[in-house]
Amino acid sequence: MYETKYHDKDISGISFLVTGGAGFIGSNIVEYLLKYGAKKVRVLDNLATGNILNLQEFKSNPAFEFVEGDICNLGTCQKACEGIDYISHQAALGSVPRSIKEPQNTNAVNVSGFVNMLTAAKDHHIKKFVYASSSSVYGDEKSLPKVEERIGNQLSPYAVSKYTNELYGKVFQNVYGIQVIGLRYFNIFGPRQSPQGEYAAVIPLFVSKIMNRQQVFIDGDGEQTRDFTFVENAVQANVRAMLTANTEASGNIYNIAVGANFSVNTLYGNIQKLLSSDHAATYRETRKGDVRNSLADISKAKTLLGYNPAFDFNKGLAITVEYFKRVLSSLFK
Repeated sequence: MYETKYHDKDISGISFLVTGGAGFIGSNIVEYLLKYGAKKVRVLDNLATGNILNLQEFKSNPAFEFVEGDICNLGTCQKACEGIDYISHQAALGSVPRSIKEPQNTNAVNVSGFVNMLTAAKDHHIKKFVYASSSSVYGDEKSLPKVEERIGNQLSPYAVSKYTNELYGKVFQNVYGIQVIGLRYFNIFGPRQSPQGEYAAVIPLFVSKIMNRQQVFIDGDGEQTRDFTFVENAVQANVRAMLTANTEASGNIYNIAVGANFSVNTLYGNIQKLLSSDHAATYRETRKGDVRNSLADISKAKTLLGYNPAFDFNKGLAITVEYFKRVLSSLFK
């Protein structure tokens, strides 16, 4: 945990629900809220993609509560919202390739499950509903940097599901009066991100493969760029969005990134240096549904949420690689 504090409000009397809280981003949000003395931090997670080990260190905290359940069940969502003030909704089926392979499952969780959570939040008079959207919403919009009001055609079922979340979020605020804020994440990475499975994220996958001297694949020519964003910046965005006193902040979508982009080749080279490795990568075909370049304009989040990323690409990557060196080293002895 880092020493940077992102809120001024006393949260000792506030109860939070973090859906998908056993996941990578969610568990980092949980850690922050517990560190600063929240009255209650309840996690709702079905452990389909989350890992209960991400929550192990919080079990002895009396303010922590874990509910194993699925957002696809409205009754479960209703129960999870009881006694809650603020919601950070991170639960989703991620991954563009998975969504292409499993469009129905992606829609069931990311759209129907999302509407279930919005409905439960409305019924329980939640003060603020903050949710994770994605930069994939921009689709084939080629101009850089990406600004929230200008999007293209979505290129995958995952992107469609996240854009649908944004539409539902606006409608629920306009029709029912619930305060809703969407955060368009740009390639979040950091500790607790899984290096395992068919849809593992690229940074932990690179680290794991290099350390294990296994074949590493880079999709396309590797010159595609991303606004790689350290997870603590996403934590900051969620905290600021939930607790902001700015009445103009709600009902909006915000880019959450650093505002600088790097190629996958540069990323891989930096990881090689941090691991003191010359392990070479193998190039293969470009993945379907992937955008070529990504770079965020974060001025809107700075202005309305007070968001100010404290971790740039290099700082976040060094922390992340060091984390995975510790976690993975025992596996590869």
